[in-house]
Amino acid sequence: MEFDPKTPQFLTSDPSSFASVSATKRWPVIITGAIDDLHRTSLEATDDEKSKEGKSIIEKLAKLKYELQHNRQLTPLDDDGASDIASYNEELQQRGNPFWHDAPWLYAECYLYRRMESFFALSKHWKGYDVFSRQKMSTFKSSRPAVLELAARYRELAQEAESSKGADGKSAEEVEQAEHLLFSEMCEICLWGNATDLSLLISLTYEDIQKLQGSQARQASKSNILVNDLDAAFETMQKARREKKDGERRVDIVLDNSGFELFVDLILAGYLLSAGLATSIVLHPKRLPWFVSDVTPKDFSDLLNSMVDPQAFYTAPDDSGKTHPPLSDKEVADVKFLFEQWSEFHQDGKLIVRPHSFWTTQGCYWRMPHVAPELFEDLKESELVLFKGDLNYRKLTNDAQWDPTTPFTTSIGPMGPKSGIRVLAFRTCKADVVVGLPAGEDEKLRQLPDGGGSEARKWAWSGKWAVVSFSDGKA
Repeated sequence: MEFDPKTPQFLTSDPSSFASVSATKRWPVIITGAIDDLHRTSLEATDDEKSKEGKSIIEKLAKLKYELQHNRQLTPLDDDGASDIASYNEELQQRGNPFWHDAPWLYAECYLYRRMESFFALSKHWKGYDVFSRQKMSTFKSSRPAVLELAARYRELAQEAESSKGADGKSAEEVEQAEHLLFSEMCEICLWGNATDLSLLISLTYEDIQKLQGSQARQASKSNILVNDLDAAFETMQKARREKKDGERRVDIVLDNSGFELFVDLILAGYLLSAGLATSIVLHPKRLPWFVSDVTPKDFSDLLNSMVDPQAFYTAPDDSGKTHPPLSDKEVADVKFLFEQWSEFHQDGKLIVRPHSFWTTQGCYWRMPHVAPELFEDLKESELVLFKGDLNYRKLTNDAQWDPTTPFTTSIGPMGPKSGIRVLAFRTCKADVVVGLPAGEDEKLRQLPDGGGSEARKWAWSGKWAVVSFSDGKA
């Protein structure tokens, strides 16, 4: 809190904010889902001691849900041996041990997932268990149509990227123009991949997921990007390539959701490497299960393992017993092309997975230079740091009640100008905080059906609108 901006944060007690909806409606459903998953896994356990311990953790989850629904005070986290517990508990005390329905949204939500993790970390048989894993892979399987479409498109893009290196008689200007278009397309795919955030869209059907993904959905949503700094980001990467032609040009991606969104993040990473816009990509997952669908290192390996034999993965019966038609030979080849390229990049040290405990702390990124200085210094080595998704955007801006016309560079404080870090935020709006809008834009959006009017900023809750915001901290 010492290093946070003075602008007040959104509170779960504010009925006009999505914070209140989250605390009263979303979080109980998420805990219930975790209980159901653990109950199912406990029943499958052949070890009686493990099964008994699973039931004990279910009781703790049920108690947490009761406290949340009955607006009890947040209590100190039990020490599970991790270094972040003391920080969580110290801040809880500094905030006066708030009640669930009257707490800073960002802190309370991080606390919720960290407390759930402590139940497993303190166990004997369930350490490292992810109650969300089954749901993550099920949702990725439901993304089959979009995965196959993008796998096919990616092969074309990779070939275009390779051919543009040789120019094929094109002028330098034509080559750059083609690269710019491809870069924009890949980034828009990456941006709208965030439409499937499991912590927000907790009751999606197979058909709903298909509607949120694919080229038609992206084209329909193009006009909904309210702030679009992709041109500035591309120019920065082109400049770096010209000035450091034979040198290291690293791009970092601070990941958000697993499954389909991780898939499109890897597509962007593969494209940047194959097009020569980056020489290495560093992926930053969470070290523990977080906000339902956020990427952990295991999610990365699970995704790749599902692509080893895409035919088996995509035709196996789902949880309901429903089967799906087999993939064509071309579809199998397209997916395997991705798997082989990504695996090769990983083996060659060009695609690096680097978790850090800071990403699951309770505070905003304004604190990074002070509480994780080694991470802050490391990110300075990158040409561009891409922050994916709504939570990263909330943490960049401290989930604060900024005026929506506040410049993005102002709202991210020590991560902004003169920081030495180039920040690019891809975010589909699923929370109240938003910055960088032209004057009058917020008011106009509030007047749309379901926009919220003068009472609330509901237009920013649905994921229909997006921002792509850039800050050149090296300028």
